[in-house]
Amino acid sequence: MTVKKDLEKALAAAESAKGTYATFATSTDDQGAQTMFEQMSQDMDRHIAQLNSRVSSTSETKLSNQQQ
Repeated sequence: MTVKKDLEKALAAAESAKGTYATFATSTDDQGAQTMFEQMSQDMDRHIAQLNSRVSSTSETKLSNQQQ
């Protein structure tokens, strides 16, 4: 499996986790747990952005190598 494919799998998992955390946040009446899950969902936004950046960088590197 290529690095890009591995990154795409990690990205899909991060997006899934974000959705799960968001669901947990709306499904609980416990304010402390709700806050925790909201923060975890927001953390996943940062992870997703970093993974997207890395996927883009990997694609650009591959394209550059193919042109050489």
